[in-house]
Amino acid sequence: MSTGTLLAIIIPVVVILAVVAAAVFIASRRRHLRERFGPEYERTVEDAGSRRAAERDLSEREKRHDALDIRPLPDDARDRYSRDWANVQGTFVDRPEDAVQDADLLVTSLMRDRGYPTEDLDQRLRDLSVEHGRTIDHYRAAHEVNQLSMKHQATTEQLRGAMVHYRALFDELLSDGGQARHARA
Repeated sequence: MSTGTLLAIIIPVVVILAVVAAAVFIASRRRHLRERFGPEYERTVEDAGSRRAAERDLSEREKRHDALDIRPLPDDARDRYSRDWANVQGTFVDRPEDAVQDADLLVTSLMRDRGYPTEDLDQRLRDLSVEHGRTIDHYRAAHEVNQLSMKHQATTEQLRGAMVHYRALFDELLSDGGQARHARA
């Protein structure tokens, strides 16, 4: 067999193998992002307008998150936060708007103590989405009601829902959520 014939066979085979390898890599990366971000994956695809842009955004979130010093809480801090949450819940019956605002402040404080930057809400959501993609919508919903509450425009049922939403993220952050799994990986 001539060199030209061998090259005519080898080059297409190498190209096909490279294309297959790239497709497997892309599918693997996509699966990883879907599993890690949960519902946040589809939300980001919708917001970004394309799967490629969304996946780039989610990968950037992962890199930023990996650079943060996210840490578990010491037992005494965990106990204090549990007591503080019980106090916030206890104020709901008499002062539901105050309770929701206090819940927002408590969740923000817990985030800060765990190592999340808390200055900017959008960045907070992006940072939290990496380990808490399945509960981040709870935080969004609660925060929206809190904004209404500050203008005295939230109904009691909305306020009750906000407390439930805050509690979902609070519990996950308090118990270290996905961080313990990530640290072992």
